[in-house]
Amino acid sequence: MASLPPRQRNPAGATLPYDPVPGAAADRIIETALRLVAEIGIRFEPGGEADALLSAAGCHVGDDGVVRFPENVVRRALESMARSVTLWNRDATSPVTIDDRNTLFIPGMTCIKVPDEETGEPRDSTAEDLALITRVADGLPNIDAICMACKDVSDSTMHGEIGEFVTMARNTTKPLEYLCEHTESLHAVIEMAAAIRGGPRQLAEKPYFMHTITPLPLFYTRIHCDQIIAAARAGVPMDVGTLAIGGASAPITVAGCLVYALATDFAGIVLGQATREGCFCIGSTQAYFMEPATGGIGNLPQTMLAEQLMAQIRRRLGLPHFGGLGGKAWSRRFDRDSALMIGTMMEQLFFIRPATCSYLGSHDQGITYSLPALLLCDDYAGMLRVMWEGSTIDDDTLALEVLREVGLFGTVLGHEHTARYCRTGVWDSRYLGANEPLSTTDKPDLDLHERIDIDLKARIAAPPPPPLPEELDRALGAIHSRSSDMRAA
Repeated sequence: MASLPPRQRNPAGATLPYDPVPGAAADRIIETALRLVAEIGIRFEPGGEADALLSAAGCHVGDDGVVRFPENVVRRALESMARSVTLWNRDATSPVTIDDRNTLFIPGMTCIKVPDEETGEPRDSTAEDLALITRVADGLPNIDAICMACKDVSDSTMHGEIGEFVTMARNTTKPLEYLCEHTESLHAVIEMAAAIRGGPRQLAEKPYFMHTITPLPLFYTRIHCDQIIAAARAGVPMDVGTLAIGGASAPITVAGCLVYALATDFAGIVLGQATREGCFCIGSTQAYFMEPATGGIGNLPQTMLAEQLMAQIRRRLGLPHFGGLGGKAWSRRFDRDSALMIGTMMEQLFFIRPATCSYLGSHDQGITYSLPALLLCDDYAGMLRVMWEGSTIDDDTLALEVLREVGLFGTVLGHEHTARYCRTGVWDSRYLGANEPLSTTDKPDLDLHERIDIDLKARIAAPPPPPLPEELDRALGAIHSRSSDMRAA
């Protein structure tokens, strides 16, 4: 299905983000996180290359695996790091920018269930599910890049991880976001991306994918460190972050949880800069909170406030904020509850203005993926982009002269001014707005889920994106087989 041309990706600050606390309060959180990493430190699994890199950067690396980061080391890393990066599509013809002025919308990530086609009950996701979600997302006008929306649960080995990258590359022309458990998988994927670009230098110049690394709060294993080092050396942009869960793995207060989250980010940023100064290695840890009544993850007011605060903190540091709430729903499946929550979470994005929104379509705390939810998220993304464009205020838009012409007893309906502006600031919604089945229209009386289902069936039946060239497809398959065989050996 042909995509509409995307709206302007960079609204140039036409609308301003929201700061929930005074600047001095945000600075105090930053200063406390700096004290944490300097005085208490961060755990690193010892014995890897990261030990020497961090020591050479000026950190104190203890024999017990605790690394302390002097404030000047952290600030130097924050000054030297890249604050923006451009990702390029598969053919290196169309760029998208990650920075603190743009918001990219991305499906994801790593769900292990999808609704069964017949029963609607969650079942284990497969490589075929990932391929289908990727193809549908490729045709959505407001989706900027593609992440692994679901896993191939039947193959949780390195072979399966690498295969997930191949599946995405085959089913979309858009840039990719990738994450994996095994460092060897990342090396294989870097080799594949270099083959797609035409060489390692071309990949570093025009990155095809962003890599996501997920440490634990205040703790980096060897795998996390090795992946940061590998991505930095290859020129692959990366975000490094985890979930700091207030009341479980971090203090239950918003301020305390954010300190843990920010401190975890600082450690990854320093290691990235110690590996290759100037690389794009952005912290993306998110603060979630325990529901005291159940022990589950939820407590939405705290989580939403923490998201707003972290966005403000990262703006003060001049860093892009990677959003963690937009497009997600707590419910098990796409139903009335999830539609309401998606609308609430997407509205929150207007005030946060994140650099990326990477969880579109995710349900049940990231366990189940929903294609209908992705389509609704894409529609809301179009609404946000209209709102972010803002409104021009000048003599022509204030329209005082129009009123002088038509007078108090006339109408603007047929005026040239109305014709000129009637298509500006309009949300071309596929399901809502002009497409709602009101009693004053001739639209079929279908509810939101039925309208989305009709659109989804058409998109599934639409022609797929252009395939990889045969020679390149064979090359990726050869790298996939060779890398998996080496691990098995």
